Amino acid sequence: MKYILHMKSKKCFLCRSTREKNQDIKNYVFLRGSSCFVILNTFPYNNGHLMVAPYRHVGEIENLREEEMKELMNLSARAIKILKKALKPDGFNVGFNLGKVSGAGLASHLHLHIVPRWQGDTNFMPVLGDTKVISQFLKDTYRKLRKFL
Repeated sequence: MKYILHMKSKKCFLCRSTREKNQDIKNYVFLRGSSCFVILNTFPYNNGHLMVAPYRHVGEIENLREEEMKELMNLSARAIKILKKALKPDGFNVGFNLGKVSGAGLASHLHLHIVPRWQGDTNFMPVLGDTKVISQFLKDTYRKLRKFL
C-alpha cells in the first residue's frame, strides 16, 4: 500500500540512492562496484528481492558500456551467492523489465531484478486479497545479507 499511495517522484530513486554515499544503509544500497551497484527493492516481491543497476542513468540494455555489462553480471552472481548463504532460497527469478509495457516501474534506468523463491512462497493472498505477504522487515534483510559480504 505504501507504494500505491505514495507520490511518485519525477527524480530517479536509483541515481539518488547512489549519490548519497554516506546513506547506503538508509537507502538499502547493499553492494557497490566501480560502474554498477546492488540495492534492495523497497517494494519487494519476496524477501531479499535485489536490483542490480549501473550508476549511469541509462535505460536501454544496448547502450550499456562493456564494463557495465560485465560488472552487472558479476555483481548479480555475487549477490545470488550471498542470497543462497543468507536466505537459503530454493531458486531465483532473474531478469529485466525493459520498457513501461513490460512492467518496468522505472523504465529510464535499467536494472536487473533478482528475486529469491521458495517452494510454496505463493499463497492465496495475492489472488484473493490483492496483497503480497513479506515476512521480514527490509532493515533485517539488509543486515542479514551484509553479514555475508
